[in-house]
Amino acid sequence: MCKDCGCSVTPHTHDHHTHSHHHYQNYENPELKEEKTLEVLSKILSKNDHEAEHNREHFNEAGVLCINLMSSPGSGKTTLLESTLKALKDEMKISVIEGDLESENDAKRIREAGAEAFQITTGQSCHLDAFMVHEALHHLSLKECDLLFIENVGNLVCPASYDLGQHINVVLLSVTEGSDKPQKYPVMFKKADLVIISKADLAHHFDFDIEEASKECKKLNPKVDILILDSKTGKNLELWYQYLRLKKELF
Repeated sequence: MCKDCGCSVTPHTHDHHTHSHHHYQNYENPELKEEKTLEVLSKILSKNDHEAEHNREHFNEAGVLCINLMSSPGSGKTTLLESTLKALKDEMKISVIEGDLESENDAKRIREAGAEAFQITTGQSCHLDAFMVHEALHHLSLKECDLLFIENVGNLVCPASYDLGQHINVVLLSVTEGSDKPQKYPVMFKKADLVIISKADLAHHFDFDIEEASKECKKLNPKVDILILDSKTGKNLELWYQYLRLKKELF
């Protein structure tokens, strides 16, 4: 179990090669029903929310628009950021906070694309929290920044529960994942201000129903915006850039 939020990321749940599927049918975690456990989780989120507001004050004071990028692993967050940095380098000063369990691979890619980046390695934690982000801010030139991206840990569950101080939540849904993801992970998509259906030019290879996925996102969150793009081919990337320009102008 994740030490912070109680999600199932233990060796038991990941050891699917040695346990048949019926072992997980009707599985319930009794610990999450205990009053003390719920009280601890509530305190964790309350402290996090307080720190998130502190972060947001920093962003507002510095005039920095902060965007939290969330998705499952491999959906194309870093590739999208690389394209964005190259396209907007003459218009905006962009910094990036990278979140991963281990390695600085993504931060290196961002730096090579010409942006300031700070890597947070979370170890066993499946999400970033506001305290991690606050620490990262001490390593960035916030006063010289126009736009700050937080690339969250690849996960469609835990990151949705933790406010980081961001102004906008962007969720990537890759066509390689299946168009039923909004139904399976509703909390993430309910929290989204923008859903990006990524790797769009591969949809016909994976039986991904873009219309169905878009419809489910709108059911969960009628106000959500949806963009369909492909960072590799450049499809609709200009719409994404226009979105960022508009949000920054209105900020």
